[in-house]
Amino acid sequence: MEIVPLSERNVEIIPPKKSLSPLATARKKFIKNKLAMTSLIFLSIVSIISILAPYITTADVTRINIGQMSLEPSRDHWLGTDKSGRDVFTRLLYGGRISLLVGISCTLFSVFLGTLIGSIAGYFGGIIDHLLMRFTDFVLNFPFLVFVIVLNAILFGKVSGLWVLIGVISLLSWGGIARIIRSKILSEKENEYIIAAISIGCTPAKVIIKHLIPNILSTIIVQATITFATMIVAESGLSFLGFGVPQDVPSWGNMLSSASEPDVLQFKWWIWIPPAFTITITILSINFIGEGLKDAFNPKSRR
Repeated sequence: MEIVPLSERNVEIIPPKKSLSPLATARKKFIKNKLAMTSLIFLSIVSIISILAPYITTADVTRINIGQMSLEPSRDHWLGTDKSGRDVFTRLLYGGRISLLVGISCTLFSVFLGTLIGSIAGYFGGIIDHLLMRFTDFVLNFPFLVFVIVLNAILFGKVSGLWVLIGVISLLSWGGIARIIRSKILSEKENEYIIAAISIGCTPAKVIIKHLIPNILSTIIVQATITFATMIVAESGLSFLGFGVPQDVPSWGNMLSSASEPDVLQFKWWIWIPPAFTITITILSINFIGEGLKDAFNPKSRR
């Protein structure tokens, strides 16, 4: 029997498929999630419209017009006017800038602090872990609303109320993130590549930044998404109670504060329903994006 060399056979050699990286796999799974992608598109549109508010509407967001108080939606005022004669549509656009700014700023600060403290506690362990976690417990049990009210009273007129609010919310919101990051670091640092990095003389900072953080990045991204929605709720709630963004600054929470009056709540729906609807849909979109990211980064997911 004559043996034909492989090079002379009429056989098509199919090269092996390249395996996707974890990030590429997660991106592919996220794109296939229709609900998460729809939410991402909606959130992007809301953000772009809020940023371009000065170009979309020319109405003065702070001007009080007594002659146009509480007007119903019309051709001149698409969403009507509030009790001070200010255009609700204009305030809704500018309010989105403030609410999203507070949400993003607080999320960045909270995630940074939580990741920093959780990484240090999880990597070093021992007495450092014990002290940092007890401090985290103290922050988690701290009376959030009381602290905001006290700081607003102390710093009123001395520091911009918006940045006071961002600072207070951020300082009291990182505890849960720190605990999650700590647990991930504790399990991740037992892997062989971490032990190898330590054995060749890598400093703790280098091990945490270059080896541990990149491998728990998916957890950080998911937590940031969830925190973003929580921060918007916190701003809206505090502003509704009168302890958040200053009343002269338009925000979704400040617009909702008008609903505390029975007359507005019953008969002037156009003043409070637009911001309430926008807050609800925005928070739902952020939560759907977070669930989509969580599902995309989960290796056991079959989506």
